[in-house]
Amino acid sequence: MSLEHDLDHWGTNPGDPIDAALTAIESSLQDLLASDPAYWRTGQKKDLLARLEKIHAQQTAVKLRVLATAGDIAEETGAKDASGWMRTELLVDKAVARSQIKLATGVDKYDLVAAGLAEGGVSQDKARVITKALDAIESDPAASTEDLVLAEKLLVDHATRLTANEVRIVGKRILAEIDPDRFEAAEAKALQREEEQAQRRTFFQSRDNGDGTIDLHARVSRAIGMRLRTILDSLAQPRKWSAEDKGRKAPYDRLLGQAFARVVETYDVENLPRHGGHATTVFITMSLDQLRADLGTAALGFDGDQITAAEARRMACNADLVPVVLGTDSEVLDLGRTARLAHPIQHRALRLRDQGCQAEDCDAPAAWTEAHHLKPWSEGGKTNLANMVLLCPSDHRRIHAGHPHERLPDGRIRFTRRT
Repeated sequence: MSLEHDLDHWGTNPGDPIDAALTAIESSLQDLLASDPAYWRTGQKKDLLARLEKIHAQQTAVKLRVLATAGDIAEETGAKDASGWMRTELLVDKAVARSQIKLATGVDKYDLVAAGLAEGGVSQDKARVITKALDAIESDPAASTEDLVLAEKLLVDHATRLTANEVRIVGKRILAEIDPDRFEAAEAKALQREEEQAQRRTFFQSRDNGDGTIDLHARVSRAIGMRLRTILDSLAQPRKWSAEDKGRKAPYDRLLGQAFARVVETYDVENLPRHGGHATTVFITMSLDQLRADLGTAALGFDGDQITAAEARRMACNADLVPVVLGTDSEVLDLGRTARLAHPIQHRALRLRDQGCQAEDCDAPAAWTEAHHLKPWSEGGKTNLANMVLLCPSDHRRIHAGHPHERLPDGRIRFTRRT
């Protein structure tokens, strides 16, 4: 299509079909933006979202075609590629611009991917996944040109039925799907390399925010990550359903965070490595007066990080934490007497007896609970079943924070308002 005809004396082309097409698109979008979706029928919303998804893929196809031939833009601006101009004129981050140019180059190599975009059946995300998979096949010495052509056809077909992430998973083993006898061994080796690389890239970092919280940042293998998420979901879902039954909506990320904390708090310390013949423990150091007081602080661990006395008393109910109680002259009065801690068999008995948290109106299951001394150990309370009940961490904290409460005839605990 020639765009050089009918130039007026201003040097512009009033009959420019590209400008006319863009103007029509902009006008249509303005019409849609002027309408309030709150008044649309459900069917109209569904139809619009489906058609916009297709239009977005086609718009991407046009954009990538232009970027694939944008060498003249780079030449005019003196840049390595068009990303410099995109950064200056369009305010697109250079890394994003180069990623788009790379995708444009990749799509330009594969006709079926380009056609899928143009038809609206392959989204930009899927196109990126497919071209990456095809580039890996192209560099595979065991794969032939015929394998590459068939892989492109299969992946584009899969893209019409699968999400981008599902296409990515299929793309990793598409050669084994094409010829199992020839590629299954190679796939196994590739998976082994991926797992070994995941082990090398694994890390864990923590940063104290100074406000009572710590940010955690970690990278683990996909297998470990999926196992952890499954565990957390299994713990978070009951609380989500319980809150919804009561007409409340709890943020799911918060529930997952609480589930993660529960996994840490209930981990069996007998499984931890032993150092110098002793099990790994966390020490809580505080004075006897602080232990008995409603207010006060305690030192967590050997570095002296401060927590409240109430939190220390709650944490001291767990067998993996040892309270170091000091007298007035800082002499050690008690180093976590074993008799003070609920034995695992006692926990099992409590779970059978109480079935869950004993706070009124709380339905946290037994797996979420901790053993609480009704008469505090610091006041001579004994570690026996008659003096212990199960409480979820939230209600356990409330009691140790001094929240008013009473024990009902049926053994449950009712919290009352402060006066």
